[in-house]
Amino acid sequence: MARYEKGADVDTFDAHSASGRPTRHGQGPAFLIALVAVAVVCSVALGTKTLTIPQVWHGLWNPTGTEGDVIVRSLRLPRTCLALVTGVALGVAGVLMQGHTRNPIADPVLLGVSAGAGLFVVAGIFLLGITTLHGYVWFGFLGAMLAGVVVFAVGRSARGGASPITLALGGAAAHALFGALTAAMLVLDERALDVYRFWTVGSVGGRPADITYDMLPFVVVGLVLAAANASTLNALSMGEDVARALGVRVGLGRLTGMLAITLLTGVAVAACGPIGFVGLMAAHIARARVGPDHRRMLLQAGLLGAILLLGADILGRLVARPGELPAGIMLAFVGAPVFIHLVRRRRSARL
Repeated sequence: MARYEKGADVDTFDAHSASGRPTRHGQGPAFLIALVAVAVVCSVALGTKTLTIPQVWHGLWNPTGTEGDVIVRSLRLPRTCLALVTGVALGVAGVLMQGHTRNPIADPVLLGVSAGAGLFVVAGIFLLGITTLHGYVWFGFLGAMLAGVVVFAVGRSARGGASPITLALGGAAAHALFGALTAAMLVLDERALDVYRFWTVGSVGGRPADITYDMLPFVVVGLVLAAANASTLNALSMGEDVARALGVRVGLGRLTGMLAITLLTGVAVAACGPIGFVGLMAAHIARARVGPDHRRMLLQAGLLGAILLLGADILGRLVARPGELPAGIMLAFVGAPVFIHLVRRRRSARL
């Protein structure tokens, strides 16, 4: 069983943790998969307009163009799929970010990914006049990718190569630089400010129905890289010297992890805006459930991320009827006190 040594700088990760020992009742993935299924059903069935169960069923399986059919198939089903994919991506990325930076509050902001996406979104609007989400979402993804490349390059240029400290410092520098450039363009262009406000609030609503299909290839590649990076993170959790002694190629592991983080967070932030707390909370809850084995944590955090984002989106539709609150705002309202509660009630593990 994995354990934490009091006062130690790194986690002690023993053979029992790495061997895939069965978890206690309620801590396996089956419970979370069931919760994801419930959240998906509720997301399709509930919203600002009340629909009966027969109306929802008719819209899913026998659509004839009625108002209920349009709401279910054209509005609720696409945003449910988007929330599901985005939640999984952000949950897995949260584990990777916290593992590679050894920072328990790591999120897309820390590595400058959100700022890079925001800069390119505003640049697409300000310089090219693009105002449709489907147009500037690709600029957001390119900006997120650029931010990831810059942060990793800065980290590798430091003495000793990329490390948790150099990655965090590089992310902070990129965030400041990109944020300043974004602010400068927003001051000069009121139209860009209006569009940027819609994007930056963080939401899965109002997005094109086919945006999820555009995201899937990047998310799948990111998840594959994350799975391949799990064993490296387990070794790195014992310290870089120990990892090298075990034959781990630390530089390659960092590069793989940063590429996975950039793909997962980049495409999620570009499509939905900078949604906070998903990766942060998912990683902490997963670690509390299954311990420090990143192979287990990645699966659990992905499922938890989907649950958190779907739940926030559902609540946002219900609490502000006949309007709705974006998922990003709901996560700030609900996520902050829940996260504080977790910190106060549970003994946090050192990263």
